[in-house]
Amino acid sequence: MAEYNSTSTKAEEFIHDGKIRETLAFAQAHKDDLDLMREILNKGREYGGLSYTEAATLLECEDPEIIRQIFDLGKEIKEHFYGNRIVMFAPLYLSNYCVNGCVYCPYHGQNKTIPRKKLSQEEIRAEVIALQDMGHKRLAIEAGEHPKENPIEYILDSIRTIYSIRHKNGAIRRVNVNIAATTVENYRKLKEAGIGTYILFQETYNKEAYEQLHPSGPKSDYAWHTEAMDRAMEAGIDDVGCGVLFGLDSYRYELVGMLMHAHHLEKTYGCGPHTISVPRVRPADDIDPEAVGNGVPDDIFKRIVAVLRIAVPYTGMIMSTRESAKTRRECLEIGITQISGGSRTSVGGYGDELDEEGGFDSEDTAQFDVEDRRTLAEVVDWLIDMGYVPSFCTACYREGRTGDRFMSLLKAGQIANICQPNALMTLKEFLIDYASEETRSKGNALIEERLGMIPNEKVREICRRHLEEIEKGNRDFRF
Repeated sequence: MAEYNSTSTKAEEFIHDGKIRETLAFAQAHKDDLDLMREILNKGREYGGLSYTEAATLLECEDPEIIRQIFDLGKEIKEHFYGNRIVMFAPLYLSNYCVNGCVYCPYHGQNKTIPRKKLSQEEIRAEVIALQDMGHKRLAIEAGEHPKENPIEYILDSIRTIYSIRHKNGAIRRVNVNIAATTVENYRKLKEAGIGTYILFQETYNKEAYEQLHPSGPKSDYAWHTEAMDRAMEAGIDDVGCGVLFGLDSYRYELVGMLMHAHHLEKTYGCGPHTISVPRVRPADDIDPEAVGNGVPDDIFKRIVAVLRIAVPYTGMIMSTRESAKTRRECLEIGITQISGGSRTSVGGYGDELDEEGGFDSEDTAQFDVEDRRTLAEVVDWLIDMGYVPSFCTACYREGRTGDRFMSLLKAGQIANICQPNALMTLKEFLIDYASEETRSKGNALIEERLGMIPNEKVREICRRHLEEIEKGNRDFRF
């Protein structure tokens, strides 16, 4: 077996099975060592993160008081670095054509029951207008891997279409991309197209399980898939998003693998992942999550979220509508910083209402069942009621504050003087353009309250003037 090397660009050296199993054995052996748990928590309180061994050990503890402290610290760290902002986004499914054989995904090439659909540029336009009319400013585009139906040229054309559309006061200001692992050349093309974050879920870091779950297609190559972030970084994409699909293999193994990957990126490129996603396996056409046998209970899932927040305090954490409103509320408190709203996981799902003749039923193409089916407006109202500021901000990406530049800003504590005012201004846009009178009233009160909490007096006054300009009909102010 290869030696562990955190700065190697070979998958089996920076994600090292032997090292992961050694870590898990240590965590299991020390799960009752409360002095060690307190020591790890005290290190977490310094806001510098934890090693993957420390995180795994903390997760293993079953002591109620330690678990309470884990949740409390997760909340404390989140509020310190991210305040009460919650970034909003929506997925946009372009195509469900796929040549891979992933056994947990209904898009797998052997599934003959799911209708196949690929959006034309005109259909993408209809989808984007529908999303803009909800109030969305940030999208994550998704597509199956198919060299003929979904080549990189199709993805690039789609990105250009999305950015070109202006409807009423709507505009998509950031397009994140979640497509299959590709070449350095193609990542350069994505960078030139102006993407925000490149997102790729590892699914599972366990190589043996990975190969069983991906029996055919390009994705079956564990090394090619796992080394994708290195190629993206080489191409100049310094905002990358990692994630696993919890439930495919042991959650303990996945936690260590994901943190090992984050450590590798930090050590090798000077910047860890911009975001970490924590989806769980959900039911879908041709897919029974119970058959996987590694389901993660809610109480463990929440501890995973809190431990990740302590371990990677500077990294954004994403939770989709796979989870219920209850789970999302609880996880927002202890670590999650970004959620989707009003999501459709089907190809053509947003523009359905535009098709008066009925026609194609996009729900037949859903990748997974959505648990939280509320509209974006309902989610925004819900967040405001809890005291959160729903943020549609895309300023850092558009101002070139990506990668290590964004992380430096976060570590320096300047988020309150940059991200908070940007969040307030984008919320103001939403309230005027898309919200109900009731939501607008509550939202404006929240904006006034939070405006007074911006530390820098000059920034506070500039933000106030911009808010007044937004009231007059002007848009897209940013720091």
